[in-house]
Amino acid sequence: MANYDLIVIGAGPAGYVGAIKAAQLGKKVACVEKERGGGTCNNWGCIPTKALLKNAELYHTMAHRAAEFGFKFDGLSYDWGAMMKRSRVVSDKGAAGVEFRFKKNKIDSIRGEASLDKAGEVKVKLPDGKTETHTAPKILIATGCVSRPLPGLDFNGSKVIGSREALALPAQPKSIVIIGAGAIGVEFAYFFNAFGTKVTIVEMLPNLLPVEDTEVSQALEKSFAKQGMTVLTNHKTTKSEVSEKGVKITVADASKSAQGGAGAEKTIEAEMALVAIGIQAVLPGGTLKFELVKGFLQTNDRYETSVPGVFAAGDIIGPPWLAHVGSYEAIQAVEGMFDPKFKPAKVTTFPGCTYCQPQVASIGLTERAAKEAGKKFKLGKFPFMASGKARAIGESEGFVKLIIGGPHGEVLGAHIIGSEATEMIAELGLAITLEATWEEIEETIHAHPTLSEAVQEAAEAAAGHAIHI
Repeated sequence: MANYDLIVIGAGPAGYVGAIKAAQLGKKVACVEKERGGGTCNNWGCIPTKALLKNAELYHTMAHRAAEFGFKFDGLSYDWGAMMKRSRVVSDKGAAGVEFRFKKNKIDSIRGEASLDKAGEVKVKLPDGKTETHTAPKILIATGCVSRPLPGLDFNGSKVIGSREALALPAQPKSIVIIGAGAIGVEFAYFFNAFGTKVTIVEMLPNLLPVEDTEVSQALEKSFAKQGMTVLTNHKTTKSEVSEKGVKITVADASKSAQGGAGAEKTIEAEMALVAIGIQAVLPGGTLKFELVKGFLQTNDRYETSVPGVFAAGDIIGPPWLAHVGSYEAIQAVEGMFDPKFKPAKVTTFPGCTYCQPQVASIGLTERAAKEAGKKFKLGKFPFMASGKARAIGESEGFVKLIIGGPHGEVLGAHIIGSEATEMIAELGLAITLEATWEEIEETIHAHPTLSEAVQEAAEAAAGHAIHI
């Protein structure tokens, strides 16, 4: 048994960040993790998927656009196993980095599965089967989430998979049906399609990336169709069959069903199905009971659960399920639990990024949300086809779209689809945080030629005097 000031359960983006913050405050900290440092994000999510998506982007360019750039290839090929191995190496380095930072900050890293039977005490089942018990007046739960199965189509690790299994496939499938068109589904759709897998995307809502601005979602759907994917929005799964040969997924037109009609049905046959309809919380084991909301831990304004002294941050407390949001929440929770005068902030505005090609990034209100809220606003939009840098690098697809509020002209929302959108969104996040206006963005000199000039041009367009359109 060891006594600590704080025990963190989970070493993902919320857990390890919270542990390090507490150590920086001079606290004695332990972090319990059943797998390894970095959590789902580093090991089976954000980081390895981005490694694979870079492979996809490079191959797609070489295979389909080489002549455009003046290149010629004879017998261009790829090594599926080597690509998968590279993504695992990237994850390995990230996990090692987390463990290094634990040592640097004198945090005890405990490998095992934690359970809670009472506040202030954490039982840890070690890999050898033995159990340890550690105590701390404060506990931070950051156990995250896992893929949620589709009722009637259970994961089996081979023909019906989630995102984790997709990151370690021993062989490339010739065909795949992806159920769910959120960020995870869309990213894997781009990846598999880039290497020639026949991809069908099924989404029950009207658009790909349903949480994004409608105009952006529609532009992405056109791009995916042009790339050769079959996109079935407004379709719901009604029946499924799984065999050794593959899957048969029957879908129906959900828009017609919603209007009272039966909805035309069609059956999709594929080698495997990737289910990406959402995630569900990984609650800690033990007899301690917590108040839940839709299966996620309920916390107060200081990130404390219904059990005094037990706090929670990250995916385990519900949406938005994003690594950077989890890290922010963990820092707020730790600062608050050790400083009574500190007032933790809840996440309200945050960037969302999808790393397919073209990339999608956004922050703040969408156009439809601004309308629903009765906001007075105007739009500023600039297409990348009018950007000199975008044309120079052969990436003229997409646009920057700003939602500008009235009467002061502040940025209410920003939406980008195109090359490096996920990098460009940071400027607009800062603009919203500082309540910057379109005039302040316009008056900020942006380097030429850069893609970020499109942000300045979109701000100018909101006032009706963009220079290059």
